[in-house]
Amino acid sequence: MLDHVGISVSDYERSKAFYSKVLAPLGIELLFEVSSKETGDKRATGFGKGTQAQFWISTGKPIKGAVHFAFTAKTREGVRAFYDAAMKAGGSDNGAPGLRPHYHENYFGAFVLDPDGHNIEAVCHLAE
Repeated sequence: MLDHVGISVSDYERSKAFYSKVLAPLGIELLFEVSSKETGDKRATGFGKGTQAQFWISTGKPIKGAVHFAFTAKTREGVRAFYDAAMKAGGSDNGAPGLRPHYHENYFGAFVLDPDGHNIEAVCHLAE
């Protein structure tokens, strides 16, 4: 349904390093960086798989209030690796890896707050 999403961050370099480390266990990598000359007003970094960046961060004024993004993990181990990487990269715990049966029987997720307080998640929907 969505092609890509993007958020402004308060500290571009810090967030770029954070997301590079946190998304790596999910096979998501930094694909593109664009300058303010190219965008017209801000620097931006796109993360994704293959050749399509689906998650972008940029310089600018972050929105007030938290946003929530859930990234797909192929396995429950991927969820755990995402969570561990986030904790090591300076994220804050917002829900350790585990089953969330109130969503559905096999919903296995982990929730972390990024440096701007946004709720990011890795989720696996498969039974293991």
